[in-house]
Amino acid sequence: MNTPPAKPNPGFDAYSPSEIAARVASAGVTKASLPFLQMLILALLAGAFIAFGGMLFTLVMTNHGLGFGPSRLLGGLAFSLGLILVVVAGAELFTGNNLIVMAWAERKISTAQLLRNWGIVFVGNIVGSIGMAVLVYWSGTLGMDSGDFGETAMSIASAKVAIPPIEAFFRGLLCNTLVCLAVWLCFAAHSLTDKVIAIVFPITAFVALGFEHSIANAYLIPIGFLAGATDVTWAGFIENMIPVTVGNIVGGSVFVALVYWLIYRRNNS
Repeated sequence: MNTPPAKPNPGFDAYSPSEIAARVASAGVTKASLPFLQMLILALLAGAFIAFGGMLFTLVMTNHGLGFGPSRLLGGLAFSLGLILVVVAGAELFTGNNLIVMAWAERKISTAQLLRNWGIVFVGNIVGSIGMAVLVYWSGTLGMDSGDFGETAMSIASAKVAIPPIEAFFRGLLCNTLVCLAVWLCFAAHSLTDKVIAIVFPITAFVALGFEHSIANAYLIPIGFLAGATDVTWAGFIENMIPVTVGNIVGGSVFVALVYWLIYRRNNS
């Protein structure tokens, strides 16, 4: 008697790209429909979580004694903590929420719902990130390693506000392409381990390559200002944030969400 072949266990197989697209579209509807207070608190948490990644990145980059490439790679690995906390613990991150465009393209949510989510989440993220910078300043953590931690924070912030706007835009675009691909890969996952692995490589890559993330910068630039960087101002912060944020939107919404919508979901709209 012939034994039929065993069916594969779906728990060990990643969702296919077309299944990921369907899950992302469905999640977009849910995210756009969150009540105001819940959305805002989750956004504040995401800003804080990304700030934790920025703190660990700053620590790793302080007196590392490594070459340029290895230090950037290690710093990127450390920064991955931020998105791991967002995805696993649960929070609303503006850059990841650029994927909601897929639900919008399918006409499952309105333009007003899309912009409402982005507006509330962006403001919540910024407040959460800047709030964490203030807490780090009050904690005395900037004095670690005889003050070198604070020196590193100042150096990072100074480098960011010195980026020309056009470069900041394209660095933002490339950054959020990788961030949204990391979130996209998480929708293929069945387990916590799957999600962590899906996050680590794209996030490590964007940080190591020097791309720009608006919400991360909402921590990294203010903490440099608080640490005493004389060339870092609030005007410089805004001048960095505008092109980086626009680049983030284009990278996540167009280069990931709309591209995959065209491939897998256009005929469903």
